[in-house]
Amino acid sequence: MSSSLCLVFSVVLFSALATFPPCFATDHIVGANKGWNPGINYTLWANNHTFYVGDLISFRYQKNQYNVFEVNQTGYDNCTTEGAVGNWSSGKDFIPLNKAMRYYFICGNGQCFNGMKVSVLVHPLPSPPTSAIATNHSSKSSAPVVPKPGFRPLVVSLALIWFRFMEL
Repeated sequence: MSSSLCLVFSVVLFSALATFPPCFATDHIVGANKGWNPGINYTLWANNHTFYVGDLISFRYQKNQYNVFEVNQTGYDNCTTEGAVGNWSSGKDFIPLNKAMRYYFICGNGQCFNGMKVSVLVHPLPSPPTSAIATNHSSKSSAPVVPKPGFRPLVVSLALIWFRFMEL
């Protein structure tokens, strides 16, 4: 294959892939640029974020100074780690939010009493927009007509063919 044909094909392939909407989880860094430290209003921080199933919550802090415990509401309210569901101490902790529920996190070395605690409500993933499913009004049936998946299979097929040619 000539290099100009390769270049054209690459541009077309990557342009097509760029048209797909992102489907990545959001990484919510607790405290943003202030990190996981005492004296920060994490309730205010959490209220400014929307958490969905599949997102991550990450804690950034000095490794030997602080830690993170996932606790129940009683542990959160009383700043106790008894019955903790998880604990982390790497200084860069990425915790998946896999269920639609309220999560409670505290610092387990006594700093919870200085405000190092956060509670986040995780929502189920939003439903696809109703415009994505059109109903067929001319039909006697009320079953929705689901649109075809678009050209994603075509792009994947072209990518596979492309990489196969690159091996030759």
